[in-house]
Amino acid sequence: MPEETILTDDFLRELMNVGEVDILIGVPTFNDAKTVPQVVQAIRGGLLKYFPRQRAVIINADGGSKDSTQDLVRAASISDAAQATHIQALRTLHSISTRYEGGPAHGRALYTILAGADLLHPAACAIIAPDSVNIQPEWIDRLLGPVVRDSFDFVSPMYRRHKYDGLLVRNLIYPMNRALYGKKIREPYPTEFAFSTRFGSYFFGQDIWSEDVGSKGTELFFTISALSGGFRVAQTFLGDKDRIDHAPADLIPAMRETVGTLFWSLDRNFPAWTADKPPEAVPTLGPQPQVSQDTLRVNRKRLYDMFVHGVAELEPVLGSILTPATLEQLKATAALPEPRFRYPDDVWTRSVYEFAASYHKAVISRDHIIQALAPLYRGKTYTFLAENRDAGAEEVEQNVENLCLEFEREKPYLLELWDGKK
Repeated sequence: MPEETILTDDFLRELMNVGEVDILIGVPTFNDAKTVPQVVQAIRGGLLKYFPRQRAVIINADGGSKDSTQDLVRAASISDAAQATHIQALRTLHSISTRYEGGPAHGRALYTILAGADLLHPAACAIIAPDSVNIQPEWIDRLLGPVVRDSFDFVSPMYRRHKYDGLLVRNLIYPMNRALYGKKIREPYPTEFAFSTRFGSYFFGQDIWSEDVGSKGTELFFTISALSGGFRVAQTFLGDKDRIDHAPADLIPAMRETVGTLFWSLDRNFPAWTADKPPEAVPTLGPQPQVSQDTLRVNRKRLYDMFVHGVAELEPVLGSILTPATLEQLKATAALPEPRFRYPDDVWTRSVYEFAASYHKAVISRDHIIQALAPLYRGKTYTFLAENRDAGAEEVEQNVENLCLEFEREKPYLLELWDGKK
């Protein structure tokens, strides 16, 4: 347990004043004053409408906001939510805001919320992102209902996404996670999710909190832990994936949190992902994931140029990570003119598995391995954009499915690489 996340005396006093609850909802924040009031009101409205008899608490874990985020959370009144829903609460609904040390980090926020759950013993918990500007009260029922009524341990969301949204998840995290852990969870790195106290206590007790994964990428490892630990999992459709506009995320930190966490999990969960069982569907509540085709402009040429230059500049590094055959295929791909350029699914899949095996063996700095994968991912992203430019929703889904099947077919190759030579 990292020293900087020890709970403050004020937070402990507030938790003791609340006492045991039936439902706990955590809202991690950092400078979210623009959106957090409507998010908290939607949460309150959902609790009032769907869980009026349950004792509930909202815990805001803040990473040191410089705006009025915490004050706005505390000020969001139960009377406002009751007036909006025309329903009166049958039990007191508490709201707590606490600041954790160490600066903003989703893992530290989750640890703080789980620590609160460990003391309050709720039957069901949920995490809601503070920038979910389109959240509806129904989300609370769709997330918590399967835990409360059907005894699921982990409920992951599904969304209606633009076909060019979530490309890192679609082209790497979802297919590889599905191939390795055998469950077709569409959003393995969720920002909204629900879980039972049984699974929450299990995850809270893991020895990850002083490691990088206990600070960044924790939500992905949360999903992986549910899949590898034999817990009952489901997924539920929430609606549109809309959030307040932020500056574009830098690719390298995003890959550290996602790809780095996924690769890191392989050593820890070796018995789970090497089990010989085919991937299976998980119970899905509501519609299947949907694809929006609204107009969205993406600079494909820049992706192509970054791939070509990256392969050339990083050839010595790639030579230490990839097999000679894969590196030659990669160089041949990089030599193609843009109109003919494609990064085939089979070459991409073998590339990723060779990176994962090299990460396991630490052939060079593990962080350098993740960074070296970035230009290759850009090449795969270019291919996805080109192949799906005129594709309808069904064709986009089929292309994603084909990539998933390729990762599943090539899984034995990863096992072959794991303790063998390149």
